[in-house]
Amino acid sequence: MSELLPLEAAERIRHLCREIEEHNRRYYEEAAPTVSDFEYDRLYRELADLEAAYPDLALPDSPTQRVGGRALEAFGTIIHRSPMLSLDNTYSRDELAAAFTRLRRLLPNREIRTIVEPKVDGVAISLLYEEGVLRYAATRGDGVRGDDVTQNIRTIRSIPARLKGEDAPPRLVEIRGEIYLPKARFAEINEERENAGEPPFANPRNAAAGSLKQLDPRIVATRGLEAVFYGTGVLEGTEWQSQETLFGHLRSLGLPTHTPETLHVARDIEEVFAALEAIDRVRHDLPFEVDGAVVKVDSFALRASVGSTAKSPRWAFAYKYRPEQAETRLREITVQVGRTGVLTPVAELDPVFVSGSTVARATLHNEEEIERKDIRAGDWVVVEKAGEVIPAVVEVRKERRTGEERAFVMPERCPSCDHPVSREPGQVAVRCRNPGCPAQFKRRLEHFASRGAMDIEGLGEVMVEQLVERALVADIAAIYSLSAEQLATIPRTGEKSIANLLKAIEASKGRPLRRLIFGLGILHVGVASARALADHFQTLDRLMEASVETLMEIPDVGPVVAPAIVEAFAHPGTREVIERLRAAGVNFGEKDEPRKRPAGNRLAGTWVITGTLSQPREVMAALIRDHGGKTTASVSKKTDFVLAGEEAGSKLEKARKLGIPVLDEAAFRRKLEEEPAPEAPATEPPGEA
Repeated sequence: MSELLPLEAAERIRHLCREIEEHNRRYYEEAAPTVSDFEYDRLYRELADLEAAYPDLALPDSPTQRVGGRALEAFGTIIHRSPMLSLDNTYSRDELAAAFTRLRRLLPNREIRTIVEPKVDGVAISLLYEEGVLRYAATRGDGVRGDDVTQNIRTIRSIPARLKGEDAPPRLVEIRGEIYLPKARFAEINEERENAGEPPFANPRNAAAGSLKQLDPRIVATRGLEAVFYGTGVLEGTEWQSQETLFGHLRSLGLPTHTPETLHVARDIEEVFAALEAIDRVRHDLPFEVDGAVVKVDSFALRASVGSTAKSPRWAFAYKYRPEQAETRLREITVQVGRTGVLTPVAELDPVFVSGSTVARATLHNEEEIERKDIRAGDWVVVEKAGEVIPAVVEVRKERRTGEERAFVMPERCPSCDHPVSREPGQVAVRCRNPGCPAQFKRRLEHFASRGAMDIEGLGEVMVEQLVERALVADIAAIYSLSAEQLATIPRTGEKSIANLLKAIEASKGRPLRRLIFGLGILHVGVASARALADHFQTLDRLMEASVETLMEIPDVGPVVAPAIVEAFAHPGTREVIERLRAAGVNFGEKDEPRKRPAGNRLAGTWVITGTLSQPREVMAALIRDHGGKTTASVSKKTDFVLAGEEAGSKLEKARKLGIPVLDEAAFRRKLEEEPAPEAPATEPPGEA
């Protein structure tokens, strides 16, 4: 990148920003991407590299600002320009009718046109855009002031950093909505947490709230949060007239909002009831959790007439659906084995219809949960979809017991391979430690082929089951030796599907290193840490030779993850599989587009970054690495420099006590321009700096 002149670099940065934002729009707004993940990643990396090489040319609304590179030491507080009020809500149609009657008394002789929309069960959020640029994002808090979660919100790619549209955006506008975790992503995260021995989230709302409370935006970026917007606070520089037209305005500005088919016009209480029923029929098909519907006066002028109480607007109210439950017989409690060996008890049920689908199985999470609820095989139980997504047993009908019910005991041996199981101290998870366990292998192979890993379309649960049962594969590397003749032995597998699968397997050889690292299924290594490891070490061979101490220097790798990585690569079986992957031609990092590093050794030494800087922390860390230095997460006597931005906290104080040189950003930039220090002889393995 350094061969570009500044004017050329500036133009290329502007072009890449526009191109990447267009790809984001097509992906998130139209669900119709026009480039592959590989091509998108290539453009994104080129932009990040250019911004690292020419930091003064980086745009404030660059797509790279969404990745979240800086860990916050605490959330600041933001006072809302206009209060974020809560809605009065009810589960009773009679109370809803009474609320509508009160509204008529407040607006005598006026036609009351209302909009009925789905009530998203997420986390309320307020965005402030000034001259079309996102200035901050805040949670509801107490309605007057909330937490500043701007950095976390910037990780949500469907939220524009700059408002779109042909017309000039409002001079100043507060946009109100909900942050939510899509149902499908919620299920994936809970599976990951259970495999890692962590307690699952209770429902998508809790997961979304917990994600927004993370101090490290890089963690938030891996969660897959989304947003839907439906209201405004302060509005300057334009006039919007009604709720119905508001949705059109929000869409034109590039903000995600409700689709027209989920919105209903109602002029009386009977039409409101009909709208509630219509939303209830489709709410299970929506990507977010819906716990009710909101009825709002359409006209903004009429809203101003009726006003608000200290807590709630008089022009809007919420109706909440009661959680749907069903009673059925729990026939048996079986045990599933996940890819990391975690044993999970599962309730095998008489099929029952609940919340839009037929449920025949429900997770029981772990042995402690079963003991707490006193769940036994043979019980009559009440089933509810937890968060209306994952089926769960919420109650046992103990009065219906006959004495023939059977208490559950976690097996002492793996139900798949008969290997002894064990429980780590302080954890609820029980694991099978046999690396040759067939059940674990099936789940590992599914994970390796999954979209977030090697993305091998056609290698899903059914195909994996067939391959393992027929002994066509013995480890993940064996898929690269599969032939059309072998696949043809699997029933109902045609020539076209065989050709497509082999093509997808071949294409997976060129996936970026970060996908391979994630696909290996190392305990505790998620998407974010896999990316950090790939960025730091550049090749799988360098990563395999890293020590625990070296690994812990990486921000996304802590005292739990680092030993797990070392242990995984020390296992002879893992090494054997990796060598077979190498022989198959799988990319170990050598095929990744190389980072172009500026010449010189200006920033040699060990650095700690703290506080708020003009660019995300990972960009500054990349600059340091590109100029001969390395970064660590904590200050110690081995630290050579501290780069301190605004609001630097305890790390800055510790550095001063230890007498470590502290540079503000201006001094850091000056150091970058100094004559480079001579290159020191290599004393560490490549990739560990």
